[in-house]
Amino acid sequence: MSDYQEECLFCSIAEERIVMENEYCYAMYDGFPVTPLHALIIPKRHAIDYFELSNSELLSCHALIQQFRKKIIEDDPMVQGFNIGMNAGAVSGQTIFHCHIHLIPRRKGDVENPRGGIRHLIPGKGFY
Repeated sequence: MSDYQEECLFCSIAEERIVMENEYCYAMYDGFPVTPLHALIIPKRHAIDYFELSNSELLSCHALIQQFRKKIIEDDPMVQGFNIGMNAGAVSGQTIFHCHIHLIPRRKGDVENPRGGIRHLIPGKGFY
């Protein structure tokens, strides 16, 4: 497993972008949000993807997801659901090779038919 990498966007994030943190990870708003308040949970240690995280890092990410979820709901009571996801590997769409978890708030009516959620990654496969 690798550590801090100077050229990595998430290893060298500006402090003012960090909204909350704990021992092993931090949270910030996504620079290219798909919905308002779309957030990222990011391990502090440079790990390429989810599969490189230690159990301590996984638990810390989970705790921060829970904490940030509460903040989002407090900031926007219209949020009624969330998509939580991550990409692991270029073939899955990963473009920044430092693990990060998307916490995407969802509001009623933000898409015509939300059924299938993340299953829509591959067109035509989300409806069942």
